[in-house]
Amino acid sequence: MRKGIFTLVLSLISVIAFSQQKSEISKMSYSQIDTLLRSVSHKNLSITERMNLYSKMFMGMKYDLKCVGDGKYSIYEPWPLVNFQGINCMAYCEHVLAMSISDNWDNFFDNLQMIRYKDGIIGIKTRNHYTMADWLPENNWLLEDVSAEVGKEYVSAVTRTISHKKFFKSKGIKYLDYVKEDRTMKVDYIPLADFGKITGNLKTGDILVLLLKNADDIFAAHMLMVMNDHGKKLIREATSSVMKVIDTDIDQWIQYKQKHKSDKYMGLSVIRVKENLNKKNEIILPWKIKDLKQ
Repeated sequence: MRKGIFTLVLSLISVIAFSQQKSEISKMSYSQIDTLLRSVSHKNLSITERMNLYSKMFMGMKYDLKCVGDGKYSIYEPWPLVNFQGINCMAYCEHVLAMSISDNWDNFFDNLQMIRYKDGIIGIKTRNHYTMADWLPENNWLLEDVSAEVGKEYVSAVTRTISHKKFFKSKGIKYLDYVKEDRTMKVDYIPLADFGKITGNLKTGDILVLLLKNADDIFAAHMLMVMNDHGKKLIREATSSVMKVIDTDIDQWIQYKQKHKSDKYMGLSVIRVKENLNKKNEIILPWKIKDLKQ
């Protein structure tokens, strides 16, 4: 009996200790991250190879829905512009992407804002809130939708209307000047039921967007990344289901979603770093992004 209680206590101590562990990147100061970025930028890696490296350094980081906002001078969401202590699914992808195209802290910070905001202009109305309607179109200098290419004969499409006015009203924002007009758009995706058939077409660094099934005014529910660990393809994500950043075998992840979440999610879109930019030692300077947009 005593042995059983002792074993249980040890198990609980182990669980508590694990829950208190910090991710590798959260232990670093901004100065140390600057040194890291400078060092990795000279390691002859492509952007997606650096994504694989940097994303792993977030493993175990706590999930925090409100981890980032528009800075302390913002009226509505005065949360940090950068955060290495907590992360949500979109901020995770943004931080990893910005690190992977940068060679020092200053360029990372500026690139992060270019990814998060329209033309890098910080504010709640210029933030790329909607993944498929804002985030991807505003980042087409770096990323492209390859759902049709990856999904091939399994690809489908869905049309919905996005309303920023409705979105901002729900946040209690009274003044709706400078807000985008409502727009109806079509998005390609691979049905969840067929996604296991196309995993061979996915590449390291691909960003997957999980689409809601029963919705008419929003597409995306979650963002996650395809990564590689010793030749094994993984789903790497900041998830509210376990409140931290985790890796899951891609086949197990798909099977679970198909079995337990098919009533909630219709499928996934695939976003990829543009091939012409995904070269060894490629660094994108913030002030050069306007040239890539032309």
